[in-house]
Amino acid sequence: MGIKIGIILGTTRHNSLGGKIFKYLQKTVQSNADVEYNWIKLSDYPLPLYDHEETPLEDHIHDLNGVESSWLEQLNQQDGYLILTPEYDHAITGALKNALDLVGPEVNRKPVLTIAYSHFSDGGILAAQSIVPILQMLKMIVLPTPVLLWNADDNFAEDGTLLDAKNSDHFAKRLNEAVNEINFYTSTLKNNPFKE
Repeated sequence: MGIKIGIILGTTRHNSLGGKIFKYLQKTVQSNADVEYNWIKLSDYPLPLYDHEETPLEDHIHDLNGVESSWLEQLNQQDGYLILTPEYDHAITGALKNALDLVGPEVNRKPVLTIAYSHFSDGGILAAQSIVPILQMLKMIVLPTPVLLWNADDNFAEDGTLLDAKNSDHFAKRLNEAVNEINFYTSTLKNNPFKE
């Protein structure tokens, strides 16, 4: 049985480092008979700030607008997720947090792996740490070792080409490992669903 992996770009900034990494993955990760990759950019879902009476983990939201419905339906169709996030002030982006605030049962017990990146030497580790309790609250299966891409500006061209720069070989290896890991756990969990 084939699986679907949603690869989410968790920033809405134009010309972002994350956009370059996202394009790199689009060039190097190809769908096949076993797995379909779906490319999800938050900028394609201009979500308003969360302002619903319901709490999504407890109650169905009754007054979703069209963009909110599309976002949740896109998440619901996936079996697993890779989330790319930069680090803003030691955390994930406000846009990504707001998008996750809408989420309820759509991602329940589905695996997720974080790819954090930074202009600096920390590689976005605090963003990667900050998203874990959010994803756990959503009852997702958070894989334990995020991908960290540090000082990554010199590694990726505008079109997503991985340049010959310091750490590029390591980044290519870690991103490939991340794809293989999310594929494995997504397939395993889809074919062996938890029975309550």
